[in-house]
Amino acid sequence: MIDVLNIQTSQVKTSKVSQCDFDNLVFGKTFSDHMFVATYANNTWQDLKIVPYGDITISPALSALHYGQAIFEGLKAYKNEKGEVLVFRPMENWKRMNKSAERLCMPTLPEEVFMGGLTQLLALDKNWIPAKPGYSLYIRPYMFAADEYIGVRPSNTYTFIIFTSPVGAYYSAPVKVRVETHYTRAAAGGMGFAKAAGNYASSMLPAQLAHKDGYDQLLWTDAKEHAYFEESGTMNVMFVINDTLITPPAADTILKGITRDSVLRLARDWGMKVEERPVAVKEVMDAVNNGTLQEAFGAGTAATIAHIAVIGYEGKDYTLPAVTERKFSNKVLKTLDDIKVGKAADPHNWIYKV
Repeated sequence: MIDVLNIQTSQVKTSKVSQCDFDNLVFGKTFSDHMFVATYANNTWQDLKIVPYGDITISPALSALHYGQAIFEGLKAYKNEKGEVLVFRPMENWKRMNKSAERLCMPTLPEEVFMGGLTQLLALDKNWIPAKPGYSLYIRPYMFAADEYIGVRPSNTYTFIIFTSPVGAYYSAPVKVRVETHYTRAAAGGMGFAKAAGNYASSMLPAQLAHKDGYDQLLWTDAKEHAYFEESGTMNVMFVINDTLITPPAADTILKGITRDSVLRLARDWGMKVEERPVAVKEVMDAVNNGTLQEAFGAGTAATIAHIAVIGYEGKDYTLPAVTERKFSNKVLKTLDDIKVGKAADPHNWIYKV
C-alpha cells in the first residue's frame, strides 16, 4: 500500500452524512464527503490526494470529451456486525480496469495507487456505508484523458478519480426484458469486454425504445446474426436449463463480470453442472416453451442478481417460472450477500477488509 504520508488529505469541515436520508436512497444520486484524485503526466502517476467531493474544472478541448478515452469500474463496500469495512473483490476491479486501459491506449494503474487510494478513502468516509440489509456503499473509480488537444491520438495526461455513493437496491422487482435483434452492443474485435464509456452510450437508444414499450432492459444478441445471447442490459446473463447453469463465454464482446465469476465458482463448489458456451436465442426460447427453462437472471455489481420475470421476443411476451421457485439464483444471491457482510464463510478470500 502507498504510505499515508504520500496521499495528501484535505477533509471537509463538516460532514454531510447527518443530512443523508438512508431510508430513501435513489441509486447513484447521493455522494459521500470525499474523493481520491491522481494525475498521470510525464509517464508517471503523481499528485495523489483526497479532497472534498465536488465539481472539477475542465477545458472545452478536453481530449476525453472528443475522442472517448474514458473507462470506469464499479464495486461495493459493506459493514459487518462489528462495524468493520468490507470490500468485495476489489483486486479484480483493479485488474479489469487495467485491461480496459490497455484496450483504450491509456496508462495502467499501479496496485498501490488503486488500492491505496481506495483504502484511505473508505477509511475516511466509512460512516457513509449503510449498515442495513440490501444497502451498500457503491464505489466508482474512473479514468479519463486530460489533454487539452484537438487531434485523434492517445492523450499524454490522464486523471483518475474514486468517489463513493450510498445505495439501496438497483432493481426493486424482477425485470421484464426484450430480446434485441436490431441494435448491437458490441462486435468482435471491438471493446465490448472493456468498461468503456462509449459502450454504455451506444446502448441508451435501444434501451430507451424498450422502455417505451414497457420493458425494463434488453437481452443483447451477437452483432453478426442476432442469434446468440451476449449480455442482459449492463449485466452478464445466465440461464438454468435442466438443472444446468449456462452462460455465454466472456470473450471480446462480453464483459468478464466479477459477479459472474463469483456465481460460477459457487455453482461449481456446490457440484452444479456449469457450461460457459454460446447460448442460442432459439435454445432458450425452446426451453421456455417446453418448460425446461427453470431460471434466467442478470449478474452484476449493481444488483448482484436481477431475476428475469418476462422475456419479450418477436412481439410476444413469455412469462418465466415464479421467482420463489428458483432454487439456484435465490441461494446464490443469499450466499453472496452473506459473504459480503461477513455472515458466511469466505472460502475464496473475496473479502478485503479496510
